[in-house]
Amino acid sequence: MDWQTKLDDTRQGLRTLNKAIPDTAQAFGALGKSVKQGGVLEFKHKEFVALGIAVAVRCDDCIGLHVETLVKAGATREEVSDVLAMSIQMGGGPAMMYAAKALTCFDELTGG
Repeated sequence: MDWQTKLDDTRQGLRTLNKAIPDTAQAFGALGKSVKQGGVLEFKHKEFVALGIAVAVRCDDCIGLHVETLVKAGATREEVSDVLAMSIQMGGGPAMMYAAKALTCFDELTGG
């Protein structure tokens, strides 16, 4: 899977959905903004939590978006790998398969 193409397709799908349900999309966007600002956890740590959940619930699109955000936030491969290990512990065998996808995504988006 080409993760950059996957991200482009995800964004296009979200734009289409947002046009169909603008009030819901705006409310969801406001929720996302509010949980990422303030609080005790740093933004990058909140994104680590989001990535862990994305792996555990097996959401390819979520993995791509959160890995991309973590790359931009300066996350290292070692940090992402540590989060993926915890995701596997919480999600079992299926999470291990999606953790592999997440690490492949990280490597592709960082040229690693």
